[in-house]
Amino acid sequence: MQVRYKLWLEEGEHVFGEGLFELLQEIEQRGSINQAARSLNMSYRQAWGQVKKAELRLGQRLLATRVGGEAGGGAELTPAGRWFLQRFKEFKHAAGEAIEAAFRQYFG
Repeated sequence: MQVRYKLWLEEGEHVFGEGLFELLQEIEQRGSINQAARSLNMSYRQAWGQVKKAELRLGQRLLATRVGGEAGGGAELTPAGRWFLQRFKEFKHAAGEAIEAAFRQYFG
């Protein structure tokens, strides 16, 4: 047997979870919302919508975007975006360890 779980943060409504975490990781790695969305098999519109919804609920910008041109467009995480990404990663790791330990204790 294995334990499975999903983590997310709420403040009356969904604010930050696994999906946004993965999307921000991909944006950070690829420097592009479009490329990140493509790698996660979602549309650009869906990816951008997730980011905007989270920014609205958090009251902070998570991404800084650049419009195309000769140098091309792109996106990068703001300091707040990097902070949420890092904190959720640490939280996810700590919660996973605690859940695994509890699982072993109760189910051996």
